[in-house]
Amino acid sequence: MAVLSKIRQRSALMIAVIALALFAFLIGDLFQSGTFSSTSKDVGSINGKDISFEDFRLKVSEVEKSGQGITPTAAANRVWEQEVSVALLTSEFDKLGLRVGEKHIIEILKADQNIGQNPMFQNAAGMFDLAKFKDYFKANPAQAEYLKQREKDAVLNAKYQIYSTLVQSASYTTKAEGKLKYRMEADKANFSYVGALFSSIKDSEVKVTDAEILEYMKKNEKRYKAEESRSVEYVLIEDKPSAADVAEVKARVNALLTGSVVYNQATAKNDTLAGFRTAANVIEYVNSNSDIPYDSTYVAKKDLPAVDADRLFNLAPGEVYGPYVYGDYYCISKSLGKKLGVNAKASHILISYEGAQVPNQREKRTKEEAKAKAEEVLAQVNANPESFMMLAFQYSDDSSAQQGGDLGYFGPNQMVKPFNDFVFSSSIGKIGLVETNFGFHIIKVTDKQDGIRLATVAQKLEASEATSDEIFAKATQFEMDAADKDFNKLAKDMKLKVAPAVSVKAMDETFGSLGNQRNIIRWAFEDGTKVGSVKRFEVANLGNVIATVKNIDDSGFAPIDQVRPFVETKLKNAKKAELLKAKMNGSSLEAIAKATGSKVEQAVNVTLDNPVLNGGVGQEPRVVGNAFALAANKISAPIEGNTGVYVVKTTSIIKAPAVKDVSPYVAKVKAQSAGDVNRVLPALKDIADIKDNRKLFNY
Repeated sequence: MAVLSKIRQRSALMIAVIALALFAFLIGDLFQSGTFSSTSKDVGSINGKDISFEDFRLKVSEVEKSGQGITPTAAANRVWEQEVSVALLTSEFDKLGLRVGEKHIIEILKADQNIGQNPMFQNAAGMFDLAKFKDYFKANPAQAEYLKQREKDAVLNAKYQIYSTLVQSASYTTKAEGKLKYRMEADKANFSYVGALFSSIKDSEVKVTDAEILEYMKKNEKRYKAEESRSVEYVLIEDKPSAADVAEVKARVNALLTGSVVYNQATAKNDTLAGFRTAANVIEYVNSNSDIPYDSTYVAKKDLPAVDADRLFNLAPGEVYGPYVYGDYYCISKSLGKKLGVNAKASHILISYEGAQVPNQREKRTKEEAKAKAEEVLAQVNANPESFMMLAFQYSDDSSAQQGGDLGYFGPNQMVKPFNDFVFSSSIGKIGLVETNFGFHIIKVTDKQDGIRLATVAQKLEASEATSDEIFAKATQFEMDAADKDFNKLAKDMKLKVAPAVSVKAMDETFGSLGNQRNIIRWAFEDGTKVGSVKRFEVANLGNVIATVKNIDDSGFAPIDQVRPFVETKLKNAKKAELLKAKMNGSSLEAIAKATGSKVEQAVNVTLDNPVLNGGVGQEPRVVGNAFALAANKISAPIEGNTGVYVVKTTSIIKAPAVKDVSPYVAKVKAQSAGDVNRVLPALKDIADIKDNRKLFNY
């Protein structure tokens, strides 16, 4: 039985130097030759500018080649987003007449570690040498296209840096805004209120129809815009073993335990074949009789099959356990002995420095300063070992700081050598200081796990050929019958379960719980596929999926079933608000409280900046805003808030004293708008004329 242990990969943290990774694509190709069958020349257009299929195909191909397992569809989606973003932003750059010089381009290129940190382009001091860089490409004209593309990307990055600076500079915060911010934080309101909560009315008492949800989406079109979608139902007829198949495997494995007698034609005598219990060479026996090869790994108890872990881990050397079921396998196991400390658990505090594989993020340090700091922290840990977690939070430059430095369990040689050697040569509780390429580590060994080596014969419980043929016949019959019969009734008659409808868009890959099923989604969007169309698909390791298109939504809005969880509550609350307002009659808060079955509450020193009502009510900005606007001792009209309907009576408004210097508040407002540049691209997409023809290409 092969049990996979957890593998931890430690790699250097890659520092993103260029602000917009959007442009840093040396891309290419997503579609293999011959995968497109459309005769269209264009994949789409952006504000009237066509994207040719050939250019798109080449870029997608490069992405697919360099993407480490990226699928063709995912690569196409990535390139499309890049094409749209580059086209829209380039248009803005051109309108502004942005230009970049050679020095700026060189700085962008240097920031690319494949160039700036390439030894071929560095001088004796390890610094980027522009002359060497230029000489290399003069001597290697075949690389000219590579350089041309890199320069093109660098120009785009440089222009984006300028553009971002311009956008940020254009965002100006006035003193008046700073003064308003001060008032929102400092002015306080005291008021009484009555709240009739939405939760006082049962959801079942108000209904929201699909038509009402659609009407709401139309009123909020930008928020709920969506691509064309298909809703697809399906049944899954699993290709799984029958009871007879399972019985056959069990009988075969049981026979292996004790051995068997077979007739030897050569000697005309019966031969007794050794069983698993008495096999002289257990490894050879496993490899001859198991569907999973022998695995010599020592396995910790936590990594054994959960149900049988105790029995397996406590086997004496040579003792056999089983048969037992593990996943899709029927197994018998023999213990080949235990080993101490096969896994270890440790925590660490990393003190890094400039030039290490993980440069410190908290403060700049030299290697010598990092070592001195690490020794200081080590002394604190030794003085109070219980402080390790808090010190990790406070000082560690590793992402594990968020877990108090805990690295979990790991096996030998999964960490860098000095770290590994310290942990596996130390006892539980040992604390020490180790240097690696990442920096200086204060390490605490927190646990170790023993392991057992098992020889396991595992035979797969799978459908026989005869069973698979029966399943195929059943799936094919269902497909044919469903073409002119009610899909759900037919499934019920054949005792099959119809899975909930899956909503998909043309360029999706994931199909509900079945995962990546691009072929089903592609079929759903083919020209000949309409509502009621049925098709069978063979899905590896699962069986036969028979799918039917339940609905085609080309309204331009998100599917109602997806939106309902978010919109239904809002619309129900609006209806509840009308019912509650009708009850809120009376000339005083006490009368209104009596009419609504609630009570008069008090709000003290509430600000506009933090408009929270006590008693678990939470944020109610409309209610607090009305309280600030009311004259003293006046009762408001019913106010529809986040959690209910409220009536307010203001007691007093306490105005904060005027301040001469509002610059700290100006800075606060400015900080809140610092990310406005990130809203530019979505805004450009909203107003752009984008035509996406990717679904016309069959890949």
